[in-house]
Amino acid sequence: MTGTSAAPELFTQAVAALRSLRPRPEMRIEEVRAPQRLAPWACAFTAEVDGPAGIMATGRLVLLCDPDGEEAWGGTLRVVAYVRAELDAELAADPLLPEVTWSWLTDALAACGADYGALGGTVTDTSSARFGEIAGPARTDDLELRASWTPHTAELTPHGEAFCDLMASVVGLPPVGVAAFGQRRG
Repeated sequence: MTGTSAAPELFTQAVAALRSLRPRPEMRIEEVRAPQRLAPWACAFTAEVDGPAGIMATGRLVLLCDPDGEEAWGGTLRVVAYVRAELDAELAADPLLPEVTWSWLTDALAACGADYGALGGTVTDTSSARFGEIAGPARTDDLELRASWTPHTAELTPHGEAFCDLMASVVGLPPVGVAAFGQRRG
C-alpha cells in the first residue's frame, strides 16, 4: 500500500474488500508492493491460476486511489487488471480471440454485479519464434489483457471476483461447481 499519511476511508474499505477475496483452489493470490507514482494511494495483488492441460495464467490487480479525483477516471478509485497466458497454437489462430477475451472480462464484471464506469483496455495476442541456441520451445503464442475501470463504490468484492473469473476463463476452467466432461469428483 502506498501513501504517506492516513489512508482515506474509501481506500481502506476498498482494500479490505479485495483482501477478503477467497479464490478457487486452482488460484493463488498474493498482495505485493503497489506501483509508485500512479496515484497517492495504491494496493496491488498478483495472481496465478492453473488450468486443464497445464495451461497457466498470471495476472495483476491494482487498486489506485486519488482522493481529489481524476478527470480521466471519472472518480477517485481506479481498478487496473493485467492477465497473461500462454496459448496453444490452435486457439491462438482464432481470429475472434481478442473479442472473446474482452467478453470474458465484461461478462465476469456483469455476472459478479460489479458497478463500474469508464472501462477501457486492450487485448494482445502474439506469436514468438525462437532461433539458434535460445532455450525453450520453437514457438510460443501468448495472450495479454490490460484493462481498467472506475468502480462506483468501495465495495470491491464483485470486482475482485470478476478478476478471478476472468483468470479462470483464460485458462479454460469451468465455472465453480461445474465439472467438465471426463472429470469426476473425488
